[in-house]
Amino acid sequence: MKMTVMNVVRRRLLIPAAATAAALGLTTLTACSSDSVAAGNTDKFDVVASFYPMAFLAEQIGGKHVNVTSLTEPGQEPHDLEISAKQTAALQESDAVLYLKGLQPSVDEAVAQSDLKTEIDAATLTSMEEHGTEVGGHAAEHDDEHGEEESGKDPHIWLDPVKYAEVAKGVGAAFEKADPDHADTYKTNTEALVEKLGALNDQFVNGLKNTGTKVFITTHAAFGYLAERYGLTEEAISGLDPESEPSAARVKELEKMAKADGVTTVFYETLVSDKTAKTIAADANLRTDVLDPIEGITEKSRGKDYFSVQEANLEALRTALGAK
Repeated sequence: MKMTVMNVVRRRLLIPAAATAAALGLTTLTACSSDSVAAGNTDKFDVVASFYPMAFLAEQIGGKHVNVTSLTEPGQEPHDLEISAKQTAALQESDAVLYLKGLQPSVDEAVAQSDLKTEIDAATLTSMEEHGTEVGGHAAEHDDEHGEEESGKDPHIWLDPVKYAEVAKGVGAAFEKADPDHADTYKTNTEALVEKLGALNDQFVNGLKNTGTKVFITTHAAFGYLAERYGLTEEAISGLDPESEPSAARVKELEKMAKADGVTTVFYETLVSDKTAKTIAADANLRTDVLDPIEGITEKSRGKDYFSVQEANLEALRTALGAK
């Protein structure tokens, strides 16, 4: 039976109480707007985005013609989002919502209860797969040996530039249909964004072509699509849940695999505790580094937007994998 990733696990909030209070309001992303601007009833095409990767698409494609607000605060782990009554009301007043069904249950529920004419579900704009604790490379062989792994629909499609470009094309087409007065701008901006994502894909292809190893370890299975795209194998410590404690058998297996496959680094992410990653790395005499799933941009991010953080991810992978 197929199941949605976020139905498997609900993560605890990783932001302080003060930030939680701030999260009750919608975050305005457009530079020309003030913090007090509501999600709807502006003189622009009002788009509510569920979290950063969706908001980034809306801004890049919509440009000056859209007013984009995000339901998720910068620095908040998006899977934990609980929508307030204020946010639900603001959603109703917008012209469109852009979200990724299955990632944030509270968003899915709010959208289902809304009567918006334009509801854009990114999950329908590209193909999605079921991923377990190991993805890519010799994963199938290991699955046969160890039995069926914890799996579910992997929502992290934006970490694969090719899939993200497919989503961008769908979003652009939806904007054109919903706001025909500015269709030409949306079409032009979409084409430019897709071209830029294509260039990013080329960077990854060339940057990861010749490496000493193809295996990397992460805290949880966020980079499955990226691994498959570029011929790598992602080994996740905790599968779908980045905060669960791995079993002693899993830790031993990872240490054995790291030695056999020449793994040098255990990756962790900015919005989740690095404790487990550092413990395993210390026991196996490995380094640690950040591989950012780009679920939000904060002062800890290695870049100011999707593209710069992805380039930082590429450099981190090149170093860890011994790129030539």
